[in-house]
Amino acid sequence: MSLSSSTEDSSSPAIITCKAAVAWGAGEPLVMEEVELSPPHPHEIRIKVFSSSLCRSDISAWESQAIFPRIFGHEASGIVESIGEGVTEFKEGDHVLTVFTGECRTCRQCRSGKSNVCQVLGLERRGVMHSDQRTRFSIKGKPVFHYCAVSSFSEYTVVHSGCAVKVSPNAPLEKICLLSCGVAAGLGAAWNVAGVSEGSTVVIFGLGTVGLSVAQGARLKGASRIIGVDTNPDKCEKAKAFGVTEFINPSDSSEPIQQVIKRITDGGADYSFECIGDTGMITTALQSCCDGWGLTVTLGVPKVKPEMSAHYGLLLTGRTLKGTLFGGWKPKSDLPSLVDMYMNKEIEVDGFITHDLPFEDINTAFSLMTEGKCLRCVIHMPR
Repeated sequence: MSLSSSTEDSSSPAIITCKAAVAWGAGEPLVMEEVELSPPHPHEIRIKVFSSSLCRSDISAWESQAIFPRIFGHEASGIVESIGEGVTEFKEGDHVLTVFTGECRTCRQCRSGKSNVCQVLGLERRGVMHSDQRTRFSIKGKPVFHYCAVSSFSEYTVVHSGCAVKVSPNAPLEKICLLSCGVAAGLGAAWNVAGVSEGSTVVIFGLGTVGLSVAQGARLKGASRIIGVDTNPDKCEKAKAFGVTEFINPSDSSEPIQQVIKRITDGGADYSFECIGDTGMITTALQSCCDGWGLTVTLGVPKVKPEMSAHYGLLLTGRTLKGTLFGGWKPKSDLPSLVDMYMNKEIEVDGFITHDLPFEDINTAFSLMTEGKCLRCVIHMPR
């Protein structure tokens, strides 16, 4: 990292130059580039990224979205390097998690007590910052777009202060970065959204990090049967470690998977979770629930065909379909307690990390994820 000017007032953050993994086109390998990063604007903080884990949604956006050049990454931990005007919650040296959806604590949604979908700092889709709809990254004066207003595949990044969560300096940053998206989303889906009950039957479609986090959450709530569904047979043993009691590979059955589930559960599961990002599977998950009280929660982010369809009869007979963003957690209010649970060994995080890679090997992480050979690759930034 270098400052752009040695004449800057030492009390005022300067533009810095640092390395970032830049995506120049859909599905193209990331390129290590020297990028310029602006100082934090009012109510923003600049973070030295410590670790960033690769999430499936990074892959989906990289493969399909048209906003380039772009810096992906959102599931990250770091240390505050500088703060912008008006920031009182953070100071230089604070340890933080970044979050892809913020919490302003003043909008209608934040004040409702019913939602975590902030109206001010919600999911950003256009590749810019919330406050001024501009970028903080550039190369030779030309903008480089953000991802989810985080962009953690960079040595440094700038985020809104409402999109960062202060955590204990004793928590290992290279582990807890997973709590800023996937692991928290799965646990929250089981606990906050579905409210999985003791002795219940749960079926989970897709056994990636999010699906296995749902399994862990269901196990901790006392579910008696946790059925995991995935076409990758290699996930069977790993799934059992997180609480899955039965594994079904749809490729091994000539019978539609929803019929298999209904047959082995005496009419359907109490709860089903769609963790793939396939809108067709939402219907399958609904069909796998029981009449009367069956509840389906959809967590996946679809790459194609965002519209879904289902026969009205599935709802007429009492089933419920719910969606969730980040497992219903209010990030600034709730994430510190999840970090505490991890530190107290009440929840498992380390087991999701299948690969640790240096920043320069980030394309290897993308390959492992697209080939289905990892749960989470943690990218370690230069120290």
